[in-house]
Amino acid sequence: MAILRFHALKASINYKSTTFLEDGKRSENFGLNVFNVNTMRQYLTKDAFLGVMSAVEDGKKINRTVADQVASSMKDWALSKGVTHYTHWFQPLTGATAEKHDAFFETLENGNAIEKFGGNQLVQQEPDASSFPSGGIRNTFEARGYTAWDPTSPAFIYETTLCIPTIFVAYTGEALDFKTPLLRALHAVDDAATAICKYFDKNVKKVTSSMGWEQEYFLVDKNLAASRPDITLTGRTLLGHSSAKGQQLDDHYFGSIPNRALNFMRDLENQCMLLGIPVKTRHNEVAPNQFEIAPIHEEANLAVDHNSLLMDVMGRVASRHNFKVLLHEKPFANINGSGKHNNWSLSTNTGINLLKPGKTPMSNLQFLTFFINTIMAVYENEELLRSSIASASNDHRLGANEAPPAIISIFIGEQLTKVLQELEGVTKGKLSPKEKTDLKLNVVGKIPDVLLDNTDRNRTSPFAFTGNKFEFRAVGSMENCGNPMMVLNTIVAKQLKEFKKEVDVLIEDKNFKKDEAIFNVLREYIKASKDILFEGNGYGEAWEKEAKSRGLSNNKTTPEALKVKLHKSTINLFNEMNVMSKIESEARYEVAMEAYINHIQIESRVLGDIARNHIVPTAVKYQNILIENVKGLKEIYENDYKNLAKEQLNLIKAISKHIDGINSNVTKMINARKTANTLEDVTKKAEAYCETVKPFLADIRYHCDKLELLVDDELWPLTKYRELLFIR
Repeated sequence: MAILRFHALKASINYKSTTFLEDGKRSENFGLNVFNVNTMRQYLTKDAFLGVMSAVEDGKKINRTVADQVASSMKDWALSKGVTHYTHWFQPLTGATAEKHDAFFETLENGNAIEKFGGNQLVQQEPDASSFPSGGIRNTFEARGYTAWDPTSPAFIYETTLCIPTIFVAYTGEALDFKTPLLRALHAVDDAATAICKYFDKNVKKVTSSMGWEQEYFLVDKNLAASRPDITLTGRTLLGHSSAKGQQLDDHYFGSIPNRALNFMRDLENQCMLLGIPVKTRHNEVAPNQFEIAPIHEEANLAVDHNSLLMDVMGRVASRHNFKVLLHEKPFANINGSGKHNNWSLSTNTGINLLKPGKTPMSNLQFLTFFINTIMAVYENEELLRSSIASASNDHRLGANEAPPAIISIFIGEQLTKVLQELEGVTKGKLSPKEKTDLKLNVVGKIPDVLLDNTDRNRTSPFAFTGNKFEFRAVGSMENCGNPMMVLNTIVAKQLKEFKKEVDVLIEDKNFKKDEAIFNVLREYIKASKDILFEGNGYGEAWEKEAKSRGLSNNKTTPEALKVKLHKSTINLFNEMNVMSKIESEARYEVAMEAYINHIQIESRVLGDIARNHIVPTAVKYQNILIENVKGLKEIYENDYKNLAKEQLNLIKAISKHIDGINSNVTKMINARKTANTLEDVTKKAEAYCETVKPFLADIRYHCDKLELLVDDELWPLTKYRELLFIR
């Protein structure tokens, strides 16, 4: 391994980066490989085009005749670009994307062949569903599952394959992917928000949920990454002593982008332009060799698809530049981890961002309605929102360095807090003419001016209002955005429905004016949800203690966080909003728990192997060198050797102590794993892995990292942090 390490270092140092040159303007390249509206106008008949647009904009079904026309045009377009295969591109519950490629090629009876692709192949496919996670919905021997075309997300070409975004469902109809529940949640929030908008503007016919993700990641030389079994198998370093220099000088953050990384970014962004992913921002992040890429905001379903596609494209492009992309939330200890901030908002078909104040008191009252209802939704469902970002990898990040804690709270800033405090004091019942005037002019009317200077951010807040959107900062960097976005849109849709019921009761039964009814209900929501608002530092025992007194959950581990998925209230919520059935909700709990178990199991096996088969033999080898040195000193100096070999003897003793620590803890970890594996109940098994197996990872790492400081660098088998993080 030591030889492999130095070969990797030599290859990395000698790597010659080539400058990537873009071909043409980005605006001209944008969407060239996407079957978007412009391409459809060119290739589709008028009837086919209108059929697809009706499906996209109004949710209408596409009939088979139109599907055949679309498929034929899609094929002609793809063939003109050198495409040979097509695939239904979907997002199963693995968290990754999936695809099965089929050639357009078909044989004819006379021995000839043609390129063929019809409506049947476009609309529906039948991939093998047996080996995808299903949470008990499907047995392993039941292979049938269906992918169905999602026309709201345009088809695209990647390399030589036409990729058709689809949903993935079981033979019995249950969703087996992240996209299907998300689409249902988006429909629910559209219906609920549109109904509220009609209080303010009768012309609103549709409300769209928008999202902009910020993807953080690490770049590591591919040769160096390959020399680390832990990075190869788990995506993170399971051991490794901190480098003397880390991020403490803040010299990497927003600094000049290293040339090799910049060439990777240019290549990546070029691919994104062709695929219609509207990336706009790139910069160095806080930790060494950590970076970020961010797009212009899009409709949530498309944004989720684009982020999933991006994560796949990043890996392929990185390989061309001899890099490995690390998307794990905490690939390196004691420096910043990586998140995926989800910036969320709602917009109308009339072009209004519902979370952005306007120029009139009425538009600002609309803003307050959606702003306060979102706060109320998070308050009522903070534990469920926490569960949406729970994973074995994100557990390492939450609460570490600059990442937000596992406690869900909302930051809105000092100025908006004052606005809510003034609204809280609104008279209960009908308002006097003077109070209406004062309220609209002095409170609601001044909101745009308030937000103009409300630019500060609380980096420890997991859910923060940032001017015209909410930023869900606790989402993990390797996570599929579909799950947290599904939960967020569902809880907001439910809250908006409840709000409308309460307002309508006041209007219809109490003869309140519309504005009075809205103010009265919002006032009660402000009072009820105050405990979720927090402006301070989210780190440390002080906030944990205060959060507990407020009744907020603090589920630090995934097994703790996921239990809310089985609560009756959760199942009823998803069922009522037509987002997920009871079976689908329970299945996702099973899948998430199994994923947690498998991740901890793999990490424990990998660390046990590295510790016993790489670290201990290296330590023994160095110890033997020291022993031979002591023997030589004894031969030469006889009785004086103990004073002369004092440091060597101490080293020998210290190495023995850490070797013993490694071996004893690995044995205990294996026994704990065996015991956990006997448990059939997935909850108990996950808890056992969390409580009895996972702690040994830190114990074993401690002894390995201490040995790294003691053993000769020439013998050490694993590429060190200083090499992984600073060789560029």
